[in-house]
Amino acid sequence: MSTRTLRVNELIQRELSDILRKQYKEEAIAITITGVQVTPDLHEGKVFIAVTGDEEDEVKCLRWLKHNSKDFRFELGRRIVLKHMPAFIYLLDTSTARGNRILGVLDEIAAKEKARDADVSSPSTPDPKE
Repeated sequence: MSTRTLRVNELIQRELSDILRKQYKEEAIAITITGVQVTPDLHEGKVFIAVTGDEEDEVKCLRWLKHNSKDFRFELGRRIVLKHMPAFIYLLDTSTARGNRILGVLDEIAAKEKARDADVSSPSTPDPKE
């Protein structure tokens, strides 16, 4: 990925977050823009979001974002001067959930190892024949 594409990704993420925070306070309170990936030709892009809440909230937020995507694109076009403003697809960012699941598994493994080490290091009972 080129440096220009990375800068465009960061700029779009920052501006889109600002638009949501300032113009759509009530609707977008549970939405966090976690990343943006645009194609090198700037015709398409993916916006990754994280939603605070359950699956029903995620579905509602995605539906709301897709419904208002033209307004977001128009406002981004007013704020950012690009030859082509990408058409965006809004996707859920599952990296946080995967990270939490991995941390949970690592905690389980650590607890099992600690319990096993405690069993091995405990003093053995003396043999009654001695």
